[in-house]
Amino acid sequence: MARINLQGMGVALITPFNPDKTIDFDALARLLDFQIQNEVDYLVVLGTTSEAPTLEASERTELARFIADHVAGRVPLVLGCGGNSTGAVVRELQSTDLSAYSAILSVVPYYNKPSQEGIYRHYAAIAQASPLPVILYNVPGRTGVNMTAETTLRLAADFPNIVGIKEASGIMTQVDDIIKHKSPEFMVISGDDGITFPLITLGAVGVISVIGNAFPREFSRMVRLALAGDYASARTIHHRFTELFGLLFVDGNPAGVKCLLHAMGRIHNELRLPLVPTRMATDEKIRRVLDSL
Repeated sequence: MARINLQGMGVALITPFNPDKTIDFDALARLLDFQIQNEVDYLVVLGTTSEAPTLEASERTELARFIADHVAGRVPLVLGCGGNSTGAVVRELQSTDLSAYSAILSVVPYYNKPSQEGIYRHYAAIAQASPLPVILYNVPGRTGVNMTAETTLRLAADFPNIVGIKEASGIMTQVDDIIKHKSPEFMVISGDDGITFPLITLGAVGVISVIGNAFPREFSRMVRLALAGDYASARTIHHRFTELFGLLFVDGNPAGVKCLLHAMGRIHNELRLPLVPTRMATDEKIRRVLDSL
């Protein structure tokens, strides 16, 4: 199985909607070209930021195919494929056309709060079923359970096609523990824009970014400078975005980044329930910060 290099900045793509809540494929095509022209390293399809839980199965299939066709190999693609039923995820892997994708990103099972052994066995089944490299995704703020460093390292040691983790626990000591004890090949990826810079200084290989939807060139430059060891220059860019990091998530993701992209004239400010647009006060603050940038 070919390995994928996830060093740098991947972007967790949004799904643009029309005012009638259908997928705005024209805006999506423009957004994909904008990302690629501004030197993103790879794109993540059907992740959290895509509002995947609100998409019908047929829409997810159509979206994944449209993005693959439009990107046409210009950058690597990672496909979100996860859930809280192990059997359902395995069946999805077996029935999905993955030919245009380089890896899958699979979230820790949510809502049912499995034990660490349950998490291990869930990912073991996925690793055995997946024809592509697997990236773990730990985001306890959404799933309700944290995958420990011990479980992550156990999975990485036992399954060669588990090649990395998107870590969004926010527990710096945990991420540092993974980096300290992992093999050189296993990739730790920041799942939080706001702590990407410090995580790279610890040994992370990059980020799967939300803010990159709007500022791909600027944020990828920060990531590359940090990876090159130019921490002073990277820190300067990091600090330019500090206020925006918080604003993008104060009313939930992707409401913040969709507000930002709408202010930039790139999409309609439309989400699907139960998600709603940012509050007016947040909208005004985002526009003020955008003007300053």
